[in-house]
Amino acid sequence: MERDEWAAWLRLLLTPGVGRDTARRLLAAFGLPADIWKHSPSAWETVTSPRIARALQSEPPALADAIDRLRAWLNEDSDRHVITLADPRYPVSLLQTADPPLLLHVQGRQDALSHPQKLAVVGSRNPTPQGETNARQFARSLAESGLCVVSGLALGVDGAAHTGALEGGGLTLAVVGTGLDTVYPQRHAALARRIAASGALISEYLLGTPPLAANFPQRNRIIAGLSQGTLVVEAAVRSGSLITARLAAEQGRDVFAIPGSIHAPQSRGCHALIRQGAKLVESAQDILEDLHLSEPSQQNHEAALPTDEDGLLRAMGFDPIGLDALQARTGLDTAALQARLLELELDGQIGRLQGGLFQRTGQV
Repeated sequence: MERDEWAAWLRLLLTPGVGRDTARRLLAAFGLPADIWKHSPSAWETVTSPRIARALQSEPPALADAIDRLRAWLNEDSDRHVITLADPRYPVSLLQTADPPLLLHVQGRQDALSHPQKLAVVGSRNPTPQGETNARQFARSLAESGLCVVSGLALGVDGAAHTGALEGGGLTLAVVGTGLDTVYPQRHAALARRIAASGALISEYLLGTPPLAANFPQRNRIIAGLSQGTLVVEAAVRSGSLITARLAAEQGRDVFAIPGSIHAPQSRGCHALIRQGAKLVESAQDILEDLHLSEPSQQNHEAALPTDEDGLLRAMGFDPIGLDALQARTGLDTAALQARLLELELDGQIGRLQGGLFQRTGQV
């Protein structure tokens, strides 16, 4: 876009009182943003309030800075793009939702937004070791089968899903809740660079937007809207992941959920979704079959695992368990049990939880 086009879209976005719904009404009535200001305030009042019509008469104070910031950001890298609601590159699946963003900032492969088969993988920011393993392995299998994995770059399940997709050699899209000149959480800066190199980072927020709590639930509608379906790996009963799942269901998209331990708070959201009609899945193949895709032949991951010589893994099961309970089940003395637990933890077979608990990390 040329500067005048940026100015028109940014002016609309920055005008006080003009939210996405009001902006869409103005666009529907008057055409492109540049055409809105060819009409009179009395014309604007036919689709909005007198207060907003007055606001539209003045340039927002932050407009000049926003234009300069956007131009500088785009000029720094040829893989940076701005895609508006009127752009033919705008993803059709997102355009068909009830609340599409007016403008998308994209860093990376903008063509990845139009990948025909995308699946959102979302879940807890504080997953169990099993949940994190599930997210990574499901995403890897889905990516190996040609799906583009969409998530939100958050800690926990989101980060594991992006990492798994990259390990599978596939595409992954990260929809973030900040401007694209900010990486949040900072711990994922290296992951964000990897995603931008082979997939794309996406944001509806203007450059300079910090990580505001209210923005993250809003970005979930984009995650759901870009995707054919949403897989919830782990989620508490009140979580942003359930917002994503609800939005996907409202849009007629598939919702999948992985069941977990009845004792784990992170599993209760998935169990609630399953009771409400989400499809219970135990493997990536379940999703691929539902989407009429096939999973490529893969190595038997379990064959590479260390042997469970003392039966400790079998004794653990898959629920969180404490040291005393493990001693009672195995009969091992404290020193031998702790040594074996450390060995299994270093091998990636178990994870250590808060409260002195351990949990097995099984394979998908």
